[in-house]
Amino acid sequence: MTTLSPARLVSGPAGAVVHTTDDPALGRITVAVLDPVADLDVVHRWVTAPAARFWGLADLTRRELSELYAYVDGLSTHHAFLIRRDGLPIVLLQTYEPENDPLGEVYDAQPGDAGIHFLLGDRGAPVRGFTTHVAHAIAGFLFSQPAVERIVIEPDVGNERAIARARLLGFELGPHVELPSGKTGQLAYLTRRRWGG
Repeated sequence: MTTLSPARLVSGPAGAVVHTTDDPALGRITVAVLDPVADLDVVHRWVTAPAARFWGLADLTRRELSELYAYVDGLSTHHAFLIRRDGLPIVLLQTYEPENDPLGEVYDAQPGDAGIHFLLGDRGAPVRGFTTHVAHAIAGFLFSQPAVERIVIEPDVGNERAIARARLLGFELGPHVELPSGKTGQLAYLTRRRWGG
């Protein structure tokens, strides 16, 4: 069940559970609006881990990280969530309207586009195809909003694992894009029709 709003992207107050689903392999998946104070310990641990180097937040102090996500929490165009598997935090998810983001300056954003960034954190008990199951749950969350027609990602071109994973999940690769931050991203799209969830 998802909390629907007239907006393209789901949002809510910090800590609110806005989406719940049951996955046959992962169990109960809940999506809650990130609380920049209560969730700080887990998010800081994840973004400072060596595997999260492409996330770009490793140099932030705990206070700076909390302030960053408090700022995001105040935006109507960008949102952050903590996804849990049977209560265990497993994913930091950010959603955004590409036309209101630096990405919108370098590609032709469509009205039904929803941009995402996600960082895998803890996993819990081993499950074959863990990332595929998580990605399917994230797509189900995004596509629960009728206005979303296409999920857009732009992993760093050097993040070969993320790009390979995107292809396996059904994303169609687009062009490389030069973002204002200096990052070169690999644009990729997953349409509602292609997802077929």
